[in-house]
Amino acid sequence: MAKESMKAREVKRSKTVAKYAAKRKALKEAGDSVGLQKLPKNASPVRMHNRCLLTGRPKGYMRQFGVSRVTFRELANQGLIPGVRKTSW
Repeated sequence: MAKESMKAREVKRSKTVAKYAAKRKALKEAGDSVGLQKLPKNASPVRMHNRCLLTGRPKGYMRQFGVSRVTFRELANQGLIPGVRKTSW
């Protein structure tokens, strides 16, 4: 389980990215590099990091499901993810 402060930091970053998205796009189209530098660092979408929706784990993130590999395995074994079954042959 990730620290609550880390999860909150990611939420704050995503809000900042959304807030400055239009302004950032306009500055990029205009080629204004000085204007881009004046934006907050966290306004850049590159600084965002994918985290598990349930645990906040930053590594082993499965983009298709939005959870980490550990959480995915637990949910799949419980049958809570539709269309996913444990393989056997």
